[in-house]
Amino acid sequence: MSGFWFLGVHSLFSWFCSLCHRMAVGLCVQVLCSLGGWLSLYTSFCCLNKHRSCEWSCRLVTFTHGVLSIGSPNTPLQVHVLCLTLGYFIFDLGWCIYFQSEGPLMLAHHTLSILGIIMALALGESGTEVNAVLFGSEITNPLLQMRWFLRETGHYHSFTGDVVDFLFVALFTGVRIGVGAHLLFCEMVSPTPKWFVKVGGVAMYAVSWCFMVSIWRFAWKKSIKKYHAWRSRRNEERQLRHNGHLKTH
Repeated sequence: MSGFWFLGVHSLFSWFCSLCHRMAVGLCVQVLCSLGGWLSLYTSFCCLNKHRSCEWSCRLVTFTHGVLSIGSPNTPLQVHVLCLTLGYFIFDLGWCIYFQSEGPLMLAHHTLSILGIIMALALGESGTEVNAVLFGSEITNPLLQMRWFLRETGHYHSFTGDVVDFLFVALFTGVRIGVGAHLLFCEMVSPTPKWFVKVGGVAMYAVSWCFMVSIWRFAWKKSIKKYHAWRSRRNEERQLRHNGHLKTH
């Protein structure tokens, strides 16, 4: 599996190099600077958290990117966001392949994101759609990373963990599935985007649904588990109240 994705990344990199002549030199410099910046931030986190795992530092980088990568209707700012995010996704995809920490679904998500950003930068259009997808993807990312950090520090099974899980499921369902469906419909009926842009939008939305199915399964299992725990506590309290009022003969 890792060999397959390595070949995919190699092909992606070759395609990226072939497109560089179509992109402004300034954009290429921005992407390379972004990649170097994320690598430097990751290295800094590794040095500051030597007692933690490499995944801890990588998720700190992911959390930071999720907070920063909010799209803007301003075209110049959109380009800056795309360059910043492209560098991040190249970094994170390489990290995931090197440590083999993610499955095919996450690798497909990262690959599609990289292709979409390169396409928007190379064509000089569809930045609005790509930034909207990035916004929908990254708005839930900080909550996902907070959940992981809570689990690693032993604070997940608490009220805070429940709140984070609820907000994550609600945002993912409302933004990536609900709002995402509306944006995808608008893109499909509009004559402006090219056909491969529409295909990319459908692919990204399909990936979101794959994630959504797993998230709903998790939420259902957790809800059932908490319901059974609540019923058990209620039964114990009822028995204690009943035993406490038993008459002695």
